[in-house]
Amino acid sequence: MTYGNVILVGFMGTGKTTVGSALAQALGIPHRDLDEAIAEREGCSIPELFATKGERYFRDAESAALRDLLRERPQVLTTGGGAVLRPENVRLMLQEGTVIALSATEQELIRRLEGDTGRPLLAGGVADRVRRLLAERKGAYDFAPIQIDTTGKDVSEIVAEIRGRMVESGLIGRD
Repeated sequence: MTYGNVILVGFMGTGKTTVGSALAQALGIPHRDLDEAIAEREGCSIPELFATKGERYFRDAESAALRDLLRERPQVLTTGGGAVLRPENVRLMLQEGTVIALSATEQELIRRLEGDTGRPLLAGGVADRVRRLLAERKGAYDFAPIQIDTTGKDVSEIVAEIRGRMVESGLIGRD
């Protein structure tokens, strides 16, 4: 089976990286993580990049890395939660692959993200920041043709659901 790019988007804590890795393994194609690629290119962690160069610089680096990574196919590409904030990124993702949005309830996201110190946008109180960012990004992931709620599901269930939706959409054949 030949695949193009499968691109996972969604708010932080929805399980993009974990699910992306498992999905790539199930499909037999590579997994790439956009944030890891940015950190590799920039020679520092995402929190360091935010702290030293700011969010605008990070978003520019994110767009450049996204463009480059989408040339490599097939792959499962996991993005950061804010990659969808730039319309050109959304257009590129839709043009270059199958976009799948992962979601979870507010309560589930707060539970998953509590204690995560590696996310610059959560500094200053996880629950309040999650609520505010969810409100700011309301509808930001709705462009994805496939929508998957990860609340209360384990990774194998989510991967099976994604594969089922890809079969229904004619993107992959039945095993």
